[in-house]
Amino acid sequence: MPRPSVAAAIALASLLQSCTAFYLPGTAPVDYSPGEQVPLRVNRLTPMVGPNDAKIVHDYYNPQFHFCEPEGGPTKMPESLGSILFGDRIFDSPYDIKMLENVSCATQCLSVIPAEDAKFINERIKEDYAINWLVDGLPAAEMKQDERTDEIFYDTGFNLGKDEGAFEELPAINNHYDIVMQYHVRDNNHYRVVGVLVWPRSIEATTETPDSQRCNRNAPPMLLNEGRTNSIYYTYTVAWEESETPWATRWDHYLHIFDPKIHWFSLINSIVIVIFLCVMVSMILLRTVSKDIHRYNALDLTEDVQEDYGWKLIHGEVFRPPRWPIVLAVMVGNGAQLGAMVAVTLVFALLGFLSPSNRGSLATVMIICWTLFGGVAGYMSQRTYMTIGGEDWKKNVFFTATVMPGFVFAVVFFLNLFLIGTGSSGAVPFGTILAIVLLWFVISVPLTAVGAFFGMKHGAVSNPVRVSPIPRQIPPAPRYLRPWAAALLAGILPFGAAFVELYFVLSSLFGSRAYYAFGFLALTAGVVCVTTATVTILFTYFILCAEEYRWHWRSFLIGGGSAFWLITYGLFYWASRLSLDSFASVVLYLGYLFLIALFDFLITGTIGFLATYWAMRKLYGAIRID
Repeated sequence: MPRPSVAAAIALASLLQSCTAFYLPGTAPVDYSPGEQVPLRVNRLTPMVGPNDAKIVHDYYNPQFHFCEPEGGPTKMPESLGSILFGDRIFDSPYDIKMLENVSCATQCLSVIPAEDAKFINERIKEDYAINWLVDGLPAAEMKQDERTDEIFYDTGFNLGKDEGAFEELPAINNHYDIVMQYHVRDNNHYRVVGVLVWPRSIEATTETPDSQRCNRNAPPMLLNEGRTNSIYYTYTVAWEESETPWATRWDHYLHIFDPKIHWFSLINSIVIVIFLCVMVSMILLRTVSKDIHRYNALDLTEDVQEDYGWKLIHGEVFRPPRWPIVLAVMVGNGAQLGAMVAVTLVFALLGFLSPSNRGSLATVMIICWTLFGGVAGYMSQRTYMTIGGEDWKKNVFFTATVMPGFVFAVVFFLNLFLIGTGSSGAVPFGTILAIVLLWFVISVPLTAVGAFFGMKHGAVSNPVRVSPIPRQIPPAPRYLRPWAAALLAGILPFGAAFVELYFVLSSLFGSRAYYAFGFLALTAGVVCVTTATVTILFTYFILCAEEYRWHWRSFLIGGGSAFWLITYGLFYWASRLSLDSFASVVLYLGYLFLIALFDFLITGTIGFLATYWAMRKLYGAIRID
């Protein structure tokens, strides 16, 4: 099978530059013979890139748009779970396109638009909505040029109309489409589609327009009068154009990286931060801690001075069970589950399995991985719970399997109600919600119980020192070591290592811009993991030196401190890049942003806790304790 362009040219080129990627079944090339029908599918209408109304999308065959429909009505195309969750609603269309057959001017239909619907369409044009088509898995696009590099790229989607502010301040609707189909010759009788370009035009074509003038490019624009019923013709042309682009690299023009130097600058900056932190932690652990251990052990041998000080003074308290152990264990278990999901999804993306041709594959793989990694959550939660003194294992298993997934499901369901209220096609159908609930209860919950069983079988992790029966008093800690202050300070470094890449991710989620630079994303994720682990160990060491032994919750909060800065950056992105004109859009954006921050908090908090626990066992296992 051919190698996908995305993984080979973007993701793997930025990471290894030599790995071979493969497609999953269902994304193999389709060969067309001359005169064979090439289906054109229509998808939802979305805001264009730039200031937009976040994710309020509409079905193509929304009755208020009055687009031309196939005979007998439109037929819905089968879609993956991830495609549905991301709002795709794909139908067939009446466009008659055949391989290598040019069409000079074809009339599609006469559309009658009432006054109230004309106002609706004009409002969508002013909000810069775009039409989305699909041909052979490729999105229809407009050809544009990168101002920085002068490279040609394809910007997916094309405008519903043009808000020119002329002619009684009415926008012009695009009712004519010049379609350019690019093809690659496989052999004498087989051809493959490698590009779909559309140039939309607004041409005044009403019942009074002669047939020969319906595609006249010099005609005035088509305006929808909001005071009366409008009748307009939809027309199109088709031109076939041979291309040297092979099928394997046809996505290169679509998945354009704007100024790749920014990615490299971000990556190098992140690596410098990691090296700096690793050097600091190494100096502390290898010099300061080693000297302390040597001094403490020497004191034990000489028996001249038996008074402990510093972090050894609290050796009898450091493994004392924290408050609310079941809550901490549940969060660690769910964080481990999410972390495993992200790691495996990135591996699949780097290997090229998540091809953009397979729409919704990213979300589908993430949901499947989350479901199958219920065992990881059960195992990690149960072992953590037993290690920190928990005894009610049944309650722990139940909470691990239900509380966090149930909370996320409740938030998503609440946001879905807003989507339904706005009439957005992004609203998840009831059948899809039911399928996700079944995946949760039928697969994830039993696997969580199985993982908890193996966690109990392996038992609690042994601590290197005994816990004192009487708790020590804790002296006042410096302000910068208080829980929330330490979390905010420590979270700056992991966030600083990822904020540039975060901009592109947010642009993909909320700005309808494709993102497939998985090589950069994987490296950035690795840097964030190392940064989170090292900075949490560093702050925990400072806390122990201040004779504060309640490190369990603090390590989780410090590790997850980057979530606060993620929310702050999300609010800045809203203020600088988005224009949320409706209350529903604000709720949706803040809801999605909250979920992203919650997932980040759980994953990085789990990394911080596990890294700190490993460091505590190493540290206190290296000294002599009487």
